[in-house]
Amino acid sequence: MVLAFTGHRPEKLPWGSDEADCRCQALKLQMQRKIEQEIIRGTGVFCCGMARGCDFYFAEAVLSLRKRYPEIRLEAYLPCESQPSRWPEADRVRYRRILSACDRVHLLQRAYTKGCMLQRNRMMIDDADALMSVWDGSAGGTGSAVRYAMRQNRRMIALWL
Repeated sequence: MVLAFTGHRPEKLPWGSDEADCRCQALKLQMQRKIEQEIIRGTGVFCCGMARGCDFYFAEAVLSLRKRYPEIRLEAYLPCESQPSRWPEADRVRYRRILSACDRVHLLQRAYTKGCMLQRNRMMIDDADALMSVWDGSAGGTGSAVRYAMRQNRRMIALWL
């Protein structure tokens, strides 16, 4: 089975970029536990859009669990090659570290175009059996991905802030 992920960037999280915040730590622990439950349930492939924030948390949780479950795979879905180009350097370093540990990289297109992030989400969801999300109900890319997955009848796993 294949599990895709969508979630908010730091700007939409109550703690912003402060990953030492107890709420962020609680979300990461909840995410780790849910991912492990999915592994036990038979999920072997985990798909990540590689955005800052919750996507990074998800990818790092999968990579951490791969130490106990070496058979699981992490696949990156990139909307374009320039995805991290405007990010702070620390986020670009983190992105490259995660990307180098991925088992497979799917690249939607070379250059950025309006809508490529949404297209990336749809491609990832189309390849998946289920979608795990960190979504507060607001408008935006995460909400769009959740609604698309529901229309595609994907099993939903919601993690709440």
